[in-house]
Amino acid sequence: MSEHHDNVKNMIDLFSVFAAVGAFLNLLTPLFGLIGAVLGLMRIVEMVTGKDFYSILRKKKEVSNEES
Repeated sequence: MSEHHDNVKNMIDLFSVFAAVGAFLNLLTPLFGLIGAVLGLMRIVEMVTGKDFYSILRKKKEVSNEES
């Protein structure tokens, strides 16, 4: 009976590991979606303006520094 009991404990331990990994990935999924949306918007801005996104940000910083 001890061997059967150990098998059940091992199966429960394995299930708990899968549950923990699944919960962790479920928390990361919205974060990856947000990162994908931000990168998509950056690409759209680059296509519309025809400039690199970094140069657009740098230009806006220079304008705000000149106003000060």
